[in-house]
Amino acid sequence: MSSQPWFVYLLECRSGRIYTGVTPDLVARISKHENGQGAMFTRLNRPERLLAAKLFRSKVEAMRLEYQIKRLSRPQKILLASRWCDENPPDKLAEQFPALGEYIE
Repeated sequence: MSSQPWFVYLLECRSGRIYTGVTPDLVARISKHENGQGAMFTRLNRPERLLAAKLFRSKVEAMRLEYQIKRLSRPQKILLASRWCDENPPDKLAEQFPALGEYIE
């Protein structure tokens, strides 16, 4: 039984806070956050843009990393997002998933 890939993603919110989440469908999940149907955190802290996203082989792997990231400070999350963007530039991510274009600056 093969598992589907999952994303760990970082959203910068209008409040300046950074939300970390996991999902198998990044476009749909960000859309839910934008429409106020996502996590309570993003209902209270509306997302402004996708900082970075990284693909993982399994939900378990993604959730382990999400847990670790949520314990980081904002500057540490910004640094991580920068490293992820170096590895997988947002414009390349948008090429793979065109609907992400509207969430990437």
